[in-house]
Amino acid sequence: MYKNVDFSNEHLLLPEYTPSPFYLIALRVIDIIVSICALIIFSPALILVSLAILIEDKHNPFYVDMSRLGKDKKRIKFYKFRSMIVNASEMERKNKEIYKQIRSGVHKIENHPYVTKVGRFIRKYSIDEMPQFLNVLSGEMSVVGARALKHDEVEKFLKEEPSYAKYMNALFEFKPGITGIWQVSGRSKIDFKTRLRMEAYYNRKRNLLTDILVMLKTPLAVLKAETH
Repeated sequence: MYKNVDFSNEHLLLPEYTPSPFYLIALRVIDIIVSICALIIFSPALILVSLAILIEDKHNPFYVDMSRLGKDKKRIKFYKFRSMIVNASEMERKNKEIYKQIRSGVHKIENHPYVTKVGRFIRKYSIDEMPQFLNVLSGEMSVVGARALKHDEVEKFLKEEPSYAKYMNALFEFKPGITGIWQVSGRSKIDFKTRLRMEAYYNRKRNLLTDILVMLKTPLAVLKAETH
């Protein structure tokens, strides 16, 4: 997908784009159908994962991140299975090395010390993100879209890289997604800036065909453990 586009180019030009009403309606219909089907089909797995997390440390298996931004930079409730210890956020702030990596925009930290045993497994295969289908049903997210960013990382990054405002703005023209072009392109090999350019370009070239292609590529990426 977009084989002729050089996403490593720091000055990548974004095409102008105005989504048609038909596309937006069709996308919403697809989001609802896919989310309902996914929640029904994977309900046994969702129950088992919930029980596994609960048994491991006796705490709530779900985690709600209130720092994520949706369309037009509005805060959303970002649902996930909890993959880290209960007080992980506090521990991360106290651990200077881990906190430095988080603030640098590195989302995948190798051998994260606060990830649980169950958490490592569900992260590897992106099972921790399955509750986000509830976000899709509520209209806060889409099945396909840019990865939801945290408000503090957006503010920090734009202060350091103001020239990237155009890419950030393009990201928030659509709802964030459970999967997207970054996830199916080998995300662990893609740096943060390239990811922003890639996702911004995708948002400006969106159509039903590319969205469906991303959905079809996602299961293979998950099996290869490339989406986390």
